[in-house]
Amino acid sequence: MNTYETVRPRAFYRRADNAMLGGVCSGIANYFDLNLRVTRFLAVIAFFVAMPMAVIAYLAIVFLVPARAIGKNERRGSKDWRARRATPEEMASEVQSRTRSLDRRLARLEKYITSRRYELDEEFRNL
Repeated sequence: MNTYETVRPRAFYRRADNAMLGGVCSGIANYFDLNLRVTRFLAVIAFFVAMPMAVIAYLAIVFLVPARAIGKNERRGSKDWRARRATPEEMASEVQSRTRSLDRRLARLEKYITSRRYELDEEFRNL
């Protein structure tokens, strides 16, 4: 299993249900799991710092990215146990599976770093 198998694909949508001016900031906050107020604050700063480029990028996203209303049960990254009241057994099972996945990734990383291949790659990077 590689990193691509552990990461779920996701799509970027403008959030029509939580929009002020097109839902771009709301979509960005949902996609990257950021605080919506912080995202909007950073967008305002971007408008002041790089006005023409920020406006063009914002309008491009408004016109090119589809809008979608996202309900409470389909938030990005939400699992079934997060969307509803879960039993402690379900939550423990989810934590165990994530821990196993992280352990496997860490073992592969340690194996690579301690291998001769890593040393060879490091020599090529130093050239």
